[in-house]
Amino acid sequence: MPTAARLMAAICLAVTAYVISLMVMPLMPESTDFGYFVPLNIVLGLVVGWVVMGPRAGRGATAAVNNGLAGVFVLMFWGVGIQSAYEMFRLAMRHRYDGPSEAIIAIFTIGAEYVTIIATIPIGVALLVAALISGVLTDVADRYGR
Repeated sequence: MPTAARLMAAICLAVTAYVISLMVMPLMPESTDFGYFVPLNIVLGLVVGWVVMGPRAGRGATAAVNNGLAGVFVLMFWGVGIQSAYEMFRLAMRHRYDGPSEAIIAIFTIGAEYVTIIATIPIGVALLVAALISGVLTDVADRYGR
């Protein structure tokens, strides 16, 4: 059921995904073709905000902060996972793997490489601030959106 909290959470996490995507792009090698990187992350932010954060709104200030942290964590988890799976698929189409088990393991290897690349202080601070703001705005939207 659509609510103001779900809409606010979706918008907040979509904006967070956009900003973090722009922060991640300069950290990657120059030869990286980003393709649908930013739009895919924005859609992922919309979905995670709507499904994860929206229903949990309206339980108080502490729960709002925890909700924001959980939403941003899920956004990053799925973002890295989907981008890693896409990269594995791209490499698999070039016959880089000997079998399916090697390709599945490569998803985790590529994901670990991505996490080490994006694990910087500016991105961590941006994620923390975005989590706090998203959680509080979602809680406020739930309170006044009824």
